[in-house]
Amino acid sequence: MMGHSHAVSGAMVYAASVPFLPPLLLHTHLKPADILLGTVLCAGAALLPDLDHHDGTIANFLGPFSKMLCRFVAWVSGGHRHATHSLLFVALMGAGTWAGIHYLGRPFTLGITFFLLALAVKALRIHVPGEGHTTWLSIIGLSVLGTAVMDKWMPDAPGWLPYAVALGTLAHLLGDSLTKMGAPWLWPHKQRYEIVLIKRSGNDVETKVLVPIMTVATFALLWFTALEPTVLG
Repeated sequence: MMGHSHAVSGAMVYAASVPFLPPLLLHTHLKPADILLGTVLCAGAALLPDLDHHDGTIANFLGPFSKMLCRFVAWVSGGHRHATHSLLFVALMGAGTWAGIHYLGRPFTLGITFFLLALAVKALRIHVPGEGHTTWLSIIGLSVLGTAVMDKWMPDAPGWLPYAVALGTLAHLLGDSLTKMGAPWLWPHKQRYEIVLIKRSGNDVETKVLVPIMTVATFALLWFTALEPTVLG
């Protein structure tokens, strides 16, 4: 799947899960602000497995810095769609975010917020068009501004943030399992799992059917889980 599709799927899965999984896993009901912030950051987290892709959406979101990062991760993980496309990676991202929040405090929380927000801005194309330095500087500027806004609404230790990171990463695996290449969910076991619905990334099924459906579903879910309770309250 394309980066834009992954981001939209992450947002949809988070919005859909809010009434059910946070009460079960986090023993709390999320506030409207947490739902809205988590939806955006989960969209960014849905790009994380592609840290192993030297020329994907994530490789271009912060210019040469992100390119170097992706090349390093690809080298460490064995290339595209290997270690980072597994349940082990999902667990590491969730656990790592939890540990960072609890042991490194607010600087880590704001740092990961900036990183995920920059991914979402790039994948959802909320920036100056193009691929040059003007584009990635606009991504940085928008992400700094967005992080400052989120800082006002985000609790000191947001328990929903590790959940959003893990869920977004899992959404990526689900999306790639709809393509012919599949995903090695049980890495280091090399078998890839797929149910081929998208024969080629970026085809009409993905861009003209799945993405519009997921976009509408996300806004509808947010209305019922976050916006409507606020309006009526």
